[in-house]
Amino acid sequence: MQASDRFNINSQLEHLQAKYVGTGHADLNRFEWAVNIQRDSYASYVGHYPLLAYFAIAENESIGRERYNFMQKMLLPCGLPPEREDD
Repeated sequence: MQASDRFNINSQLEHLQAKYVGTGHADLNRFEWAVNIQRDSYASYVGHYPLLAYFAIAENESIGRERYNFMQKMLLPCGLPPEREDD
């Protein structure tokens, strides 16, 4: 592998990370990664009607109520962010 190939692969990776937030980057901490995963999951549940209907039946709620609950969980899916230590 030549240096130009490595540069090309790294530039493609940086482009994907800039375009799609969920792919992460070097400065992404564990909490932010978990938030991205949870939000993607909830968005998928809301966006796919059969999956939403499955959750509604499993929890004995209406589909509209389940959609509302998932949208509310998207605000703080993993709770409050941890305290940051500024150096």
